[in-house]
Amino acid sequence: MENQDSDSRLDCCSSFISNISVQVVSAPGKLPGRRPPRKPISRAKPKKQLNKKAPFWNVQNKIILFTVFLFILAVTAWTLLWLYIRETESRDAFYFAGMFRITNIEFLPEYRQKESREFLSVARTVQQVINLVYTTSAFSRFYRQSVVADVSSNNKGGLLVHFWLVFVMPHAKGHVFCEDCVAAILKDSIQTSVVNRTSVGKLQGLAVDMDSVVLNAGLRSDYSSTIGSDKGCSRDFYADHLSLRYPLEVSTTSGRLTCHFKLVATAGHLIRFSVESVQIEADNCVTDSLTIYDSLLPIRSTVLYRICEPARTLKSFVSTNNLMLVTFKSPQAWRLSGIRAYFEVIPEQKCENTVLVKEITGFEGKISSPYYPSYYPPKCKCTWKFQSPLSTLGIALKFHNYSITKKSVRGCDHGWWEINEHMYCGSYMDHQTIFRVPSSLVHIQLQCSSRLSDKPLLVEYGSYNISQPCPVGSFRCSSGFCVPLAQRCDGVNDCFDESDELFCGTLQPACNASSFRRHSALTCDGFPDCEDGRDERDCTRGIPCNNRTFKCGNDVCIRKQNAKCDGNVDCPDGSDEEGCSCSSSSPTLHRIIGGTDTREGGWPWQVSLHFVGSAYCGASVISREWLLSAAHCFHGSRLSDPTPWTAHLGMYVQGSAKFVSPVRRIVVHEYYNSQTFDYDIALLQLRVAWPEALKQLIQPICIPPAGQKVHSGEKCWVTGWGRRHEADNKGSPVLQQAEVELIDQTLCVSTYGIITSRMLCAGVMSGKKDACRGDSGGPLSCRRKSDGKWILTGIVSWGHGCGRPNFPGVYTRVSNFVPWIHKYVPSLL
Repeated sequence: MENQDSDSRLDCCSSFISNISVQVVSAPGKLPGRRPPRKPISRAKPKKQLNKKAPFWNVQNKIILFTVFLFILAVTAWTLLWLYIRETESRDAFYFAGMFRITNIEFLPEYRQKESREFLSVARTVQQVINLVYTTSAFSRFYRQSVVADVSSNNKGGLLVHFWLVFVMPHAKGHVFCEDCVAAILKDSIQTSVVNRTSVGKLQGLAVDMDSVVLNAGLRSDYSSTIGSDKGCSRDFYADHLSLRYPLEVSTTSGRLTCHFKLVATAGHLIRFSVESVQIEADNCVTDSLTIYDSLLPIRSTVLYRICEPARTLKSFVSTNNLMLVTFKSPQAWRLSGIRAYFEVIPEQKCENTVLVKEITGFEGKISSPYYPSYYPPKCKCTWKFQSPLSTLGIALKFHNYSITKKSVRGCDHGWWEINEHMYCGSYMDHQTIFRVPSSLVHIQLQCSSRLSDKPLLVEYGSYNISQPCPVGSFRCSSGFCVPLAQRCDGVNDCFDESDELFCGTLQPACNASSFRRHSALTCDGFPDCEDGRDERDCTRGIPCNNRTFKCGNDVCIRKQNAKCDGNVDCPDGSDEEGCSCSSSSPTLHRIIGGTDTREGGWPWQVSLHFVGSAYCGASVISREWLLSAAHCFHGSRLSDPTPWTAHLGMYVQGSAKFVSPVRRIVVHEYYNSQTFDYDIALLQLRVAWPEALKQLIQPICIPPAGQKVHSGEKCWVTGWGRRHEADNKGSPVLQQAEVELIDQTLCVSTYGIITSRMLCAGVMSGKKDACRGDSGGPLSCRRKSDGKWILTGIVSWGHGCGRPNFPGVYTRVSNFVPWIHKYVPSLL
C-alpha cells in the first residue's frame, strides 16, 4: 500500500518529488532499517522506460507505415494513370473541314492577307460564333477549337469562309462522331428566315446561306498543311488575267510528298485547271492521288475529280466558283517523278441555244457540254431548242462515245436528259450512238451530274425523215443505228449495243465466205454450225484406229490419244467431251502482259463482262447459269445493278461471242472491303443458261476443294482481254494468256504487307508477265496433275501496277470460299 501511494503521488506531483529525490540522493550512506532508496526520477528517465516497453519499430507501427505507403502509392499511380489517359485522349483528335457563305459582309482585298487586321477580325468573329454553337451542343465536352483557314470572295457575293473544327475524345468513343451529326449541329443553329422564304438565316448575327453549309471529316495532315503549321509543299495563287496561263509543276526525288495549291480568281470568273502529264503510282487512290476540289479546303463532298494513275494526255477541269484546291499526295516521293499542269481564269458561259436545222437529211452541226473539251463541272445545266423546217423531218442526235436510255427509278450517274418531257439517263461507251426524236420541234435539257466532273460530250445534230428512219432492207438498232437486215441474228454484234442479236435464240454464225474467215475455228469442228452443213463438208478427220488414236462414239478415230475431256471437241459426234463435269481443256503451246494470243476455244470457261455495251471485267463459267468474278467490278450503286451487264461466253475476239446473256443477279460477298480488296469475290447468275449445243465452246472450270493447299512455284495461267501494257489506253481485242507461277505467301506479305489468308500472289518476280486493268474478275487456272482437270485457283483482284519487278499480281484464293459458293450454287456439290 505504501508503494502504491508513493506511486500515486509521484504521478500527481512529479515535479515536487523530483526535487526531493535529488536532495536524498545527494546525502551519503544508507538509512538503517529502510529499503534502498529508489533511483531519482527525472523527466528524461520515463522516456527511456517507455522506449524499452514499446519500441517505435514494433509490428503495429510497421503495419501503419506500410498502409500509409500503399495509400500514397495508389494515389500516385491513379494520378499518373489519369494524366496518361488525358494525354492519350489529346492524341485522338478528330478534324472536320467546312465552309459557308456569309451574305451580310462584303469582301475586302485585305482578307487575302492572313496577318491583316481585317482578316483577324473576321476570323475572330466567326470562331467565337462557332465556339458558342459547339460548346452548348451535345459534343461540348469533346469540342476543342475552331480555326478559320481562309476568307475569300465568291461569285454569289458576300464572304466564303473556310474553317476547321477540332474535337478530342478517346479512340474507343470515336464511333459517336458522324459527319452528319456534326454538320446538323451547325445547320440547326441557323434560324432560316421564314418571312423572306430564302435560305439565308441568322447565326449569332451572321447571315449564313444554308445552301452553302458543307462539313466533312478531314485528315490531320491536311489540317496542318492548310492552317500553316506545316506548310511544306503548299502555295496560294491569286489570278486576275484572263489571257494568262499560270504554270504549276511539281518535281521531287525523295521523302513523303503532300502538296496543297489554293487557286483563287477574281469574282465572277471560273478556274480551268489543265493537267498535261502525271507520273503517279496507280493504286486505286489508296495512297497516291491528284485531287481537284471545288473549295479551298480538302472537303470530300466538293471533289471535282481525282486522278490515281499515270496520265499523258491533256485533261482539263472547270470549277463552279472562282476558287479551286489541288492536292498531290504520295507516301514515297520517289514513286512520283513529276506533274506538269497549269491553270487559267475563264468567264462563265451560258449553255443555252436555239438551233434551226436545214431542210436536208444528215448531220450538219454540233453541240457540246459546257466548256468543251474540258470535263464539264457538276450541277451544270444546258438547254437547246431544235426546230426543223418541215413537220415530216425529225431531229437526229449522234452521240460520240455516249448513249442515253430511258430513266428508271434509280438516279443517273452521268447526267440526265429531258427530251420533250421524257426523261433519259446518259452513260459512256466506246462507240457512237444515234438517237432520233420524231418531232419537228424538240426541247432538250441536260442536267449534269451533281457529284463529280464528267467527260466532255460532243453531239452532232441533223434532220431525218420520220416516216423512214432507216433505209429499205435495213434493221434499226435500239441505239438508232441502221444495219443491213441480213446482219440480224447472224451471231455478230453489228449494233454495238447488241440489239441485233437479242431474242435470236442460240446465236449461230452466218454461213458465208466472210463469216468463215471470221470464225475459221468453226469449220471442221465436228459440229454443224450452218443449216446446210457446209462448215463440216470435205473434212478428213477419220484415220485408222490404233493405240495412238482415240476412238469416237461413231467408230471414227482421231489422231489425239488423250482427247477425252480435254475441252476440245475432236470427235464429229462430240463423244470425246460427253460426261465431263468440268473442263480438262488444254491451252496451246503459244503462250495480258507478257502473254500471247490464245487459240479459239482454248479457255472455254473464260467470260467477258460488258457494262453498258463495253468490256469491263472478266469472269469464269462454273455452271450452266452461274459465273464467278471479282467483287470490286461491281462496287458502287450503278455497277451493282445487273441491268446494264451482259455476259459474253465462248468468245475469242471481242464482239464475236458465241453466246450472250443479260445478267439476272449479282451476289457480292457480304464482307467485301473496298479499301483492302479482302473478300474480293462475286457470283453472277445469267438470265439465260447457255445451251448444251455449245458445250464444245463453253465449259465450266472446276471449283477447288475447300481449303486446297497450293505450292509456291506451281505453274498456272492467267487469261483476259485487259491491257497488254500498263500504259495502254484500251484492252486487247484478242483473248490473251500468260503462264505465271504461284508465289510464296510469306514473300507476298513482305512485298505488299496487306495480304490476307483469302489472297494469293502469282506472277514472275522479274516482272513482264501479269494481269492488268480489264482482266479483273478473270480466272487464274491451274491444271491438276492427278486427273488433268483445270481448277479455278484464283480470281484476278489487284496489284501494284502491271508486270512490275518484285510486284506480282494478287488474286482471290477461291478455295477459301467454297462453302460460300455452294450456298448459292448447290448444284456444284
